[in-house]
Amino acid sequence: MSEANARRVAVQTATSRPLRTLPRQVDAEGRPLRVSQYFGSRVFHVDRMKQRLPPEIFARWSETVEKGAHLDRPVADAIAHAVKEWALENGASHFCHWFHPMTGSTAEKHDSFLWFDGAGRPVEKFTGGMLLQSEPDASSFPSGGMRSTFEARGYTAWDPTSPMFLMDGPSGRTLVIPSAFLGYHGESLDEKAPLLRSMESLSRSASKLCGLLGSPVARVTATIGPEQEYFVIDKAYGALRPDLQVAGRTVLGASAPKGQSLEDHYFGSIPPRVLAFMEEVEFELYALGVWAKTRHNEVAPGQFELAPVFTEANVAADHNQLVMQTLRKVADRHGLTMLLHEKPFAGVNGSGKHVNWSMQTPSGENLLDPGHNPAENVRFLACMAGTLLGVYRHAAVLRASIASHGNDFRLGANEAPPAIISVFLGEFLTKIVDGIVSGAVANLPLGQAMIQLGVARLPAIAKDNTDRNRTSPFAFTGNKFEFRAVGSSASISFPSACLNAAVTDGIDQIVKWIEGGDDVLAAIRKALTESSPVRFDGNGYSAEWVEEAERRGLPHARNTPDALAFLHTAAAQGLFERTHVLSPEELHSRYEVRLELYNKKVDIEADVLKELVDTQVIPSVLAETEAVNGVPGTLAHSRKAAVDKAGSDILAARGALDEALAGVPEGSAADVAGYLCRAVVPAIAALRGAADASEKLVADHRWSLPKYREMLFING
Repeated sequence: MSEANARRVAVQTATSRPLRTLPRQVDAEGRPLRVSQYFGSRVFHVDRMKQRLPPEIFARWSETVEKGAHLDRPVADAIAHAVKEWALENGASHFCHWFHPMTGSTAEKHDSFLWFDGAGRPVEKFTGGMLLQSEPDASSFPSGGMRSTFEARGYTAWDPTSPMFLMDGPSGRTLVIPSAFLGYHGESLDEKAPLLRSMESLSRSASKLCGLLGSPVARVTATIGPEQEYFVIDKAYGALRPDLQVAGRTVLGASAPKGQSLEDHYFGSIPPRVLAFMEEVEFELYALGVWAKTRHNEVAPGQFELAPVFTEANVAADHNQLVMQTLRKVADRHGLTMLLHEKPFAGVNGSGKHVNWSMQTPSGENLLDPGHNPAENVRFLACMAGTLLGVYRHAAVLRASIASHGNDFRLGANEAPPAIISVFLGEFLTKIVDGIVSGAVANLPLGQAMIQLGVARLPAIAKDNTDRNRTSPFAFTGNKFEFRAVGSSASISFPSACLNAAVTDGIDQIVKWIEGGDDVLAAIRKALTESSPVRFDGNGYSAEWVEEAERRGLPHARNTPDALAFLHTAAAQGLFERTHVLSPEELHSRYEVRLELYNKKVDIEADVLKELVDTQVIPSVLAETEAVNGVPGTLAHSRKAAVDKAGSDILAARGALDEALAGVPEGSAADVAGYLCRAVVPAIAALRGAADASEKLVADHRWSLPKYREMLFING
């Protein structure tokens, strides 16, 4: 079968697949089950632990979770026995420590429960030691220079604050133990340990601030709800696109005539095939305890979104990894390919991950929810001011936390927030902040000042007067901040850890001012005044804002190498040391790992683009040239000239890319990244442009690669 014919077969396959539907969940009498009846059915959650553990063991575990108390071996043994029995009852045969290495994805090694007793009889065994720790080979995971290849020992340590769960396989189940991943000397080799540390630091600082404001709390928890965007196409198309297989995005392809110009996809009727896929995804997630709340069409054709309800930041990070894995796994069952790349298709919007962030007390109070009395109003303003101050002082770190090769295609491209970190508050809240900064209420008693500023009206007004500016990378949306610049394929752990650290630093400064003798309103005013440059409610897409941001002194990194350089500064090191989130060595490792990942992804895209041009595009152009050669007439002559020019442009751009790749320096990862960004990425774009121009000239039946109009619009 010719390549061009394979493309036609792919279209036929995409349009003729039978609709896969999930059987409705019913009880023994055949009545439909409510979601609440099977939600968390594969999770060893708190209620299940309380049922299965002796009261004293459950109390010790609760103390570990709530206060960070040490979990001794007898307690671990009791928990291990209980979870083993539950897992075996539910069909599990293996267990694994599940962790988030610095690859951005997850890793696991499965061990069987099978053991042999002293008499050689087979038994199932799972001890507290097996629960608490495992020892995978750490040498094959990225470490950013913290470890040599021969230093293989690493440890996974159970995260008792994130519930264990059962993961279905093709014919069995595995008990999954959420874990952190550490080196032999205790250094973090993963994404989760820094997030857990940042949550502890934020809890200490925010709790102290609440105490100073007369509202003592035992702890404060960072909560997150990450909205996940993604594309789906028929997997018959994906099988014919080597670029999607190895790079996760199309490195060439002319835009479809329609694209998203009619603005008819966003919130439109969900196609039946996609809806069936979404329903099965949600069923899987509900069983895993993931509170998937919203599903809808996104802006671009073929693009969709899944949004969960808030939960603790580390659990949200685990859940988001489960969301991405489940989307991919279920898509395959439906004959679909799920794409998480930030820019899988040129000419239409890319995908992001809006990280909704807030702080919560043990009683469920949201510290970023405007209160109903003066004391709650003051606490809200103090927490908001600490957040603004942290974001302003550490905007460069936040920018670095979202940097990736994929995100470079989105940020600042009139479809996603700009690459400049700023904060949107909305008109009403901005007036209150400006009133504090101006000193208009500086001499009034605190309660009277709140009335004068109109803060008492915030609960009724804030939710209706905030979420208006989609161009802001960090926006207040009623009772939370929305960090909108995170990439769709990224782990949320590092951006969340950086945000927690930045806010911790801002809150610590307010605490110091109050402890140093400032009254509360004066400390809030200082924080709001210093952070004024980061507040911006205008159009983040405009050229005027770029100029204004530079006048304000806000950092502006237009690409990943420039953004990652912010991690290699004394300011970044100081932030992470003060907040006990990363040691200097651990921070440097993140810098190196992210540079290396950027370099590898550019190399992969260059290689697959060259392969596609050599084996698919050029043969198609040659076939078109041969077809028009010798055909008489003005029309044929004109077409031959156009095709010849397209071929010449491709060859020239192909040679320029080879030349750029030949010039890659032998220096550090930073040197290589800078060169790739300046020389190779533009050469890739130029070769793509030449190839895309040829696609518009070559006869449709001679073009072998699935086209955008097929992948985005013809999916059954």
